Amino acid sequence: MIEARQVLAVAAKEFRDRLRNRWVLAVALVFAVFSLVITYAGGAQQGAVGLRSLEFTIASLVSLVIYLVPLIALLLGFDAIVGERERGSLDLLLALPLTRTELLLGKYLGLAGALALAMLAGLALVGGVLARRFGGDALYHYGGFVLSAVLLGLAFLSLAVLMSVLARDRTRASGLAIVSWFFFVLVFDLLLLGALVGTGGHYGGEIFPYLLLLNPADVFRILNVFSLDEVRNIHGVAGIALQVLGDIRVLGAAMLAWIVAPLALANWRFKP
Repeated sequence: MIEARQVLAVAAKEFRDRLRNRWVLAVALVFAVFSLVITYAGGAQQGAVGLRSLEFTIASLVSLVIYLVPLIALLLGFDAIVGERERGSLDLLLALPLTRTELLLGKYLGLAGALALAMLAGLALVGGVLARRFGGDALYHYGGFVLSAVLLGLAFLSLAVLMSVLARDRTRASGLAIVSWFFFVLVFDLLLLGALVGTGGHYGGEIFPYLLLLNPADVFRILNVFSLDEVRNIHGVAGIALQVLGDIRVLGAAMLAWIVAPLALANWRFKP
């Protein structure tokens, strides 16, 4: 039986630690600076600077989130368990009236709270700019984008916690985190497109959209093409999948599965 009080106590400590070492402030500043730069200078390659449209702004921010959020989430959580083990504090924590599940869940929730707060604080400034420029209706679309970005971060944080449980030391855990970032953000789509082009589209075309669900970064892309045509034009892979995966409930379930499944696997592996 999981004691909510124990879980919340661990989560609160983990969250306070991130506030105390100014991690939340640093990440919020990173998001704020990069988001504002992309918002105002994202169209420089097309010879335009400034706020062009809500769609173009969100399309540019989608690219930022795809690269930045998974990396930050992986670096945040890769040493959640293995770091405690190396410091010798894991045995002390487990000696307390605290189960392994409560410890793992508490650490995840504390890190998730810190990550969500940093992202929301960093992206809120752009939301204010968009609301002032395009009106309150812009916050509806921007709010959906921010929510999907937070879910993406939580999914990669779950993967990071799983790696932290599986790895024997922090070096291996950090290596797994970097490799995972390269695979999901850079390599996965190239492999799928290479296979599709290499077979001339004769094999795998029907299951291609569903294979994108195996990558949380692609699920995030698809979630952000429903109402924004300009995002669809920029992210062609997601646009193709949208023709098949046109139900937001399927995509939402896929993203939640990416959050829950790695965490459940980490809990199973963490048990003695």
